[in-house]
Amino acid sequence: MSNALLDFSDLPAFDRITPQDVAPAVDVLLERANQALETVTAPDFPARWDAIAKVLDVATEQLGRAWGAVSHLNSVADTPELRAAYNAALPRVTEFWTRLGADERLYAKYKAIDPATLTTEQRQAHRNAVRNFVLSGAELTGAAKERFAQIQERQAELSQKFSENALDATDAFAYYATAEELDGVPADVQQAALAAAQADGKPGYKLTLKMPCYLPVMQFATRSDLRAKLYRAYVTRASDQAEGEGQKFDNTALIGEILALRREEAQLLGYANFGEVSVVPKMAQSPAEVVQFLRDLARRARPYAEKDVADLRAFAAEHLGLTDPQPWDWPYISEKLKEARYAFSEQELKAYFTAPKVLAGLFKIIETLFEVSIRRDTAPVWHPAVEFYRIERSGQLVGQFYLDQPARTGKRGGAWMDDVRTRWQRPDTGVLQTPIAHLVCNFADGVDGKPPLLTHDDVITLFHEFGHGLHHMLTQVNERDVSGIGGVEWDAVELPSQFMENFCWEWDVLRHMTAHVDTGEPLPRTLFDKMIAAKNFQSGMQTLRQIEFALFDMLLHTEHDPAQDFMPLLTQVRQEVAVLQPPAFSRTAHTFSHIFAGGYAAGYYSYKWAEVLSADAYAAFEETAGTDGLPSTETGRRYREAILEAGGSRPAMESFKAFRGREPSLDALLRHQGMAEELTA
Repeated sequence: MSNALLDFSDLPAFDRITPQDVAPAVDVLLERANQALETVTAPDFPARWDAIAKVLDVATEQLGRAWGAVSHLNSVADTPELRAAYNAALPRVTEFWTRLGADERLYAKYKAIDPATLTTEQRQAHRNAVRNFVLSGAELTGAAKERFAQIQERQAELSQKFSENALDATDAFAYYATAEELDGVPADVQQAALAAAQADGKPGYKLTLKMPCYLPVMQFATRSDLRAKLYRAYVTRASDQAEGEGQKFDNTALIGEILALRREEAQLLGYANFGEVSVVPKMAQSPAEVVQFLRDLARRARPYAEKDVADLRAFAAEHLGLTDPQPWDWPYISEKLKEARYAFSEQELKAYFTAPKVLAGLFKIIETLFEVSIRRDTAPVWHPAVEFYRIERSGQLVGQFYLDQPARTGKRGGAWMDDVRTRWQRPDTGVLQTPIAHLVCNFADGVDGKPPLLTHDDVITLFHEFGHGLHHMLTQVNERDVSGIGGVEWDAVELPSQFMENFCWEWDVLRHMTAHVDTGEPLPRTLFDKMIAAKNFQSGMQTLRQIEFALFDMLLHTEHDPAQDFMPLLTQVRQEVAVLQPPAFSRTAHTFSHIFAGGYAAGYYSYKWAEVLSADAYAAFEETAGTDGLPSTETGRRYREAILEAGGSRPAMESFKAFRGREPSLDALLRHQGMAEELTA
């Protein structure tokens, strides 16, 4: 049978790809890509955008698509054989991309292209390409260039190992609890834990550190000792503080080496630190601007966060007999306070959010707002739970996506969108290639034959990832490198995702996407009103928590000396920002995959930065909502055209201003999060 990774005729053959395919496919595709690079850099090859694209971009796009499929499987269907094949090929693939990005012959060819011969989209892609060559070391020579390449290869290895350690440390933990220990834990979580223990042939209830299990135990278990056991295991994952066997996944040394390599890379490029390199292709102008933005937001949020903590302490002492709450008590106290204050429980709400109904409701919004239709389709998949869909407008295919919702062993935690392929007017065939996305979540599975139930946070996550997916799939840009999220500044890339989250708080949206798991009744208005009243519950604390991560990330990549232990910096940031100090053994940085294995290095601030953009963009829908409370299709069309369809074909600020008619303001964000007014003492 032919190699499934070399078949680019249509969709990836996920049902046929095997670990044995990886090495031979990479051999073939690297050979083609290298030949293409030699062809276009020959002295007599024309310095024309279309000529280079037809040879080089076609070859590198195929390499990217095949390697993308392998990387994706490595994230969602990890096996020892696949991991070995992936790690064996990773250095070779990294070496090629590093060499391509730093090839001075190719750089010279791009610089020789006459911008007057390019379309508007191509001009933006060309500007980005020239900038990226510089950031990829194309202007370096001799030993410096060689060292730069070594750094890229080593960083790829270290990031992969960091990610593996985080996954393995999470998967390695299991605690088999008794029924008595699970007092207070929701019935569906208990059922899943019982089934998991039975599958292992063990008595009791299997508790893990995966979110669908860990979070409800922390929120609802009445036993403080059980919460303490899971908390300690969770915050020491992949660290020197992990207990017993868990220490073999320690990420401490990897973090130190990653930080040292990033600083060395920055200095080779002529920058003082990696933070300076990180902001070059972003909206923010400097690390100092980012730090000022974060500290300003922290200052505004702090009074609200302090009030949140005071409320928690008072409630814990008065109603729960906890006069000295420990870190593992706070989620439990928070849940109890929320229930008492708003007569509202996440658990009660969850019964109305059955996954199929939520999905149907989400599709209805997308179809109405963006004038498309979404249809279930068939495709080869990597797991029976994966679904495949197509998006059409006026009968024409716009894009397609895979949806992988349930958590499982061998699938890394969190949620993400990534691309299978990008919209592109192919220079080799002239055919318009439509975009395809992966949308991945980690939700609890259904129990006892019932559909899966989502928490409201899960619903928000689903909408968030779909926002990214729509940005990728609804683009109308035909130039690959600025199509969809391609070329979009990283601190603006969260705008469409966070924008979509707002719909999760609208009555006229939610009532169409809820049905009680047992009765089929939609969400009652009274429960919705309680949910809205609780919406900004602890928003001050949550804002400071995100700022803590973001500030730590930026200072780690600017002021911190990589030769020193980074824990004192984390402690310093927590003392500056946090209103609740974690215990000395907490090691959250050791599983901070966003910055050590996920492309957000010195860029985690992007979430808060883009939240300002998304809140302001959503305010346009609030201002134009119809009398029925539903969002305006006209505003949806303007948003689609200005933001989603434009992709990376122009600077994000231009797209935002095209939609809003002005620059963004912080006011909408503070208002949405209930922090618009000054608190009085």
